[in-house]
Amino acid sequence: MHNKTNNWMWHLLFVIALAAIGYSIYSASQKIDYTWQWNRVAPYIIDDSPRETFAEYDGTVSINDGGIITVEFDNGDPALIIEKADDVFVSDGDFVFSGDVISSVNQRSMGVLLQGLLMTIKLSLISLFFAVIIGLVAALMRISTNPFSRNFAFLYVEVIRGTPLLVQIFIVYFFLGTIFDLDRFTAGIAALSVFTGAYIAEIIRSGIQSISPGQMEAARSLGMSYPKAMIYVILPQAFKRTLPPMAGQFINLIKDSSLVSVISITDLTKAGREVVAGSFATFEVWFAVAALYLVLTSTLSFGVQRIEKRLATSD
Repeated sequence: MHNKTNNWMWHLLFVIALAAIGYSIYSASQKIDYTWQWNRVAPYIIDDSPRETFAEYDGTVSINDGGIITVEFDNGDPALIIEKADDVFVSDGDFVFSGDVISSVNQRSMGVLLQGLLMTIKLSLISLFFAVIIGLVAALMRISTNPFSRNFAFLYVEVIRGTPLLVQIFIVYFFLGTIFDLDRFTAGIAALSVFTGAYIAEIIRSGIQSISPGQMEAARSLGMSYPKAMIYVILPQAFKRTLPPMAGQFINLIKDSSLVSVISITDLTKAGREVVAGSFATFEVWFAVAALYLVLTSTLSFGVQRIEKRLATSD
């Protein structure tokens, strides 16, 4: 009972600390004389603006009894037929000019920020897939008895971990991209995969080497080949031990993917910059971008925790 009371007190102290931090941030925002306009950000997350249809050329409008709008163009191009419209801005028999608004349809679609978030998820997942493959191969080369494999993997890990990701992105895009004719998306994937693969290689290597050598010896004594012993005995145990640092590296990959915006990939960060340029709601936009990144990384962290619990109960 005493321990439960102490726990509630600490939880209460945590809530009070959060409230104090929130109040401090609010007080600081008041001192900079800034008018918060969160309504500017909402359309860039969920876009509910009507989709308008414009006349491509000069022409004449006709509307039948079913409400279908037909625009016959004077230049002889195929007629524009609009079957669905929530708002109509012309009447039957009207003459329209190129660029005139004919009708609009109410819609709700993803805004620029959500589209950027989807691009970030796509970049992260594809890069993660290749990074795990590269990391696993490099880790096995690192523990190999072959000096060539071991030295090559050591050089790869040290060079990649010793240079900034931003520099690697520029080298891959401007140098390798020119040689192999890579588009910016492929170049971004390649840079992220190679960079993350170096860190994953060290995580997997440390996990493999943390397994007692007796495990490999026991597997070999049962008649298993080295690859089979590694796949069925060593790697499953190493996976459980390396899951927390691997999760941390996956989260870092999501955050590192923001750097590909420098080569004009419209991920969440670049989308944020475009929205700031168009709305001038600097603080609101970057807080929204940070919140979207936080949702993404927190979801991944929660998922990894669930996997850890399942693996712990299976032991």
